[in-house]
Amino acid sequence: MCTMAKEATTGLSVQQAREMLRAADLRSTASRLAVLQHLAQFDKPLSHAEVADALVPQGFDKSTLYRCLVELADANLLSRLDAGDHAWRFELRRGDEHVAGAQHPHFMCLDCGKVTCLPEVEVKIVPSGKKSPVMGDVTEIFLKGHCTECK
Repeated sequence: MCTMAKEATTGLSVQQAREMLRAADLRSTASRLAVLQHLAQFDKPLSHAEVADALVPQGFDKSTLYRCLVELADANLLSRLDAGDHAWRFELRRGDEHVAGAQHPHFMCLDCGKVTCLPEVEVKIVPSGKKSPVMGDVTEIFLKGHCTECK
């Protein structure tokens, strides 16, 4: 079975989280601050269940956390990812890799379900024939396979 994601090298201070919320015209609530700070600790997207497992013991309500995740994604502070397994995952948008329209690919293990970011991997979609594909903007790229821990 795969292990937990390693923690990201930088966290998010309360002041930084408040500034992000203010810039997005959102009120600074304890639950929004907690969600932003929690997601900033990880270098991979987390599901609502993973966020709730960490924050419910601190006194936050599961439903409130879910609403916060959706509101923060709608405000473009988080990326909302759909890996096709009926569980959205959320990650903090950071720097150039996480601004709206600039996406990086993700890898999902078919055995354990672990999703990891691949910020240093570039995926190019090139038409194979003379006709251009009938496709709009690509917003997510998920590579699926078997991680090294589950092989």
